[in-house]
Amino acid sequence: MHAVRQPAVAGAFYPGQAAELLRDIRTLLTQAMGQTDNQATTPKAIIVPHAGYIYSGSTAALAYAQLTAARHSIRRVVLLGPAHRVPVRGLALPGDDYLATPLGELEVDQAAVTELVKLPQVVVSRAVHAQEHSLEVQLPFLQAVLDDFTLVPLVVGDATPKEVAEVLELLWGGPETLLVISSDLSHYLPYSTAQQVDSLTTQAILHLDDRLTHQQACGGTPINGLLLAARQHGLQPELLGQCNSGDTAGDKNRVVGYAAVAFTQEAPHVH
Repeated sequence: MHAVRQPAVAGAFYPGQAAELLRDIRTLLTQAMGQTDNQATTPKAIIVPHAGYIYSGSTAALAYAQLTAARHSIRRVVLLGPAHRVPVRGLALPGDDYLATPLGELEVDQAAVTELVKLPQVVVSRAVHAQEHSLEVQLPFLQAVLDDFTLVPLVVGDATPKEVAEVLELLWGGPETLLVISSDLSHYLPYSTAQQVDSLTTQAILHLDDRLTHQQACGGTPINGLLLAARQHGLQPELLGQCNSGDTAGDKNRVVGYAAVAFTQEAPHVH
């Protein structure tokens, strides 16, 4: 019997029925493709928000739309998001063989797990993953845009940017490996304040400044780890889109900020 992590937020953060879910994602992706220039090069890493699809799905789709050309070539996704429910020291693997969504089951990359558990900052915890939405909301998007891939799902708790970067380094791979960081930006500020705060945050990300706080981004820790690794690997960030819940489906008194960022390998300069 293989162990399967069942969805915790299907029917809440996104539709619980496969047909409706796929239809919604395809609509979001079609709209996103009309809004952004499709990259000539596929991103090595993306930062995407993780609220309910009515709030942040349109922003997340801007990043996922960049992956369509690599549908067949991306074979492994390393997915990191912050712990919201159960605190954890370090980074937690789910201890399951598959993660399920209404669109089917995704296989966990066991070879990667075997390597990761040798690191002192990596633990295995079903409890940390059981109710966590930060990774789960990304899975249907990945299932819609990619063909056949394995998953390395890590919930990030109390960890240093260096500890996160070390995990990314171990799994870096080549073009077959995509890194996905799941994070929202500021939480519950008034609309105009959030716009100012979030603009400063996205500027910091674009400058690869790995000192984000959790007030700036709930996934500040995994983002900081990615930014550290991005500097080492010469990745170039591009802001694909930014908004907040006041722009999509929420009131403007207390908003949550969202951004989509793609990181691509800098092309070598030809003299």
